[in-house]
Amino acid sequence: MGKDRSVEEANFNAKSASALERVRIVLVETSHPGNLGAAARAMKTMGLKHLYLVAPRCAIDEEARARASRAVDVLEAAVICDDLGPALADCVLTAATTSRRRDLPHPAYTPRQAAPALLAAAQEGPVALVFGSETFGLTNEQLAKCRWLINIPTNPDYGSLNLAAAVQVLAYELRCTLDDRVLPLPRFDAASHAEIEALLAELEHTLTAIGFLDPRHPKRLMPRLRRFFARAGLEREEVAIWRGILNALGRPRED
Repeated sequence: MGKDRSVEEANFNAKSASALERVRIVLVETSHPGNLGAAARAMKTMGLKHLYLVAPRCAIDEEARARASRAVDVLEAAVICDDLGPALADCVLTAATTSRRRDLPHPAYTPRQAAPALLAAAQEGPVALVFGSETFGLTNEQLAKCRWLINIPTNPDYGSLNLAAAVQVLAYELRCTLDDRVLPLPRFDAASHAEIEALLAELEHTLTAIGFLDPRHPKRLMPRLRRFFARAGLEREEVAIWRGILNALGRPRED
């Protein structure tokens, strides 16, 4: 059963990674070359590589390449279209980002709500995420060509979000949906019950010897120390360190 589950998870991850590669970022009428480069960098960081530029108002120049850093390959491979239609033609799902709710009959989602469905659709074919110009966003006509609206939650008193930052938010949510795992901790050898009990016994003996613990009036010192070490989840090496410290405390000091 465990082996079958591992195979299923591996197949799912492979399919999801393939789906992520079918997501394209479509920038409409971008006017600042720095945003082109920064968007490419945001994409590559999260595993996206297909960039479409619709009627760009700036060139892919040295500033764009500099901002792209090591994602120049994404930038150089960008597909340039005269209008939005060709950029969306073969897509099975299209989603337009907008900073405000429009009077349109489109389903509207946050990036986190939309990400699982976007990746699921991308398993069937290309999916487009459309971003408007830095100044005016997308027109109602351009929004109407997309099936969904996506709105990034922002501070209601200041909702200004840079174009490349918006691309990063969407790309990040897609990546988290694909690979939302906590990084594993390094492996360690946990101390056994007997090893911890031996440490606590030696600790109690040493504390009594140095006068910190009065066995006639112990109060709750040892139970509290026991709870402290229980929370820590001691490793065998840590037990050895503590026992070395206690051993050193018990030796007479040399002047």
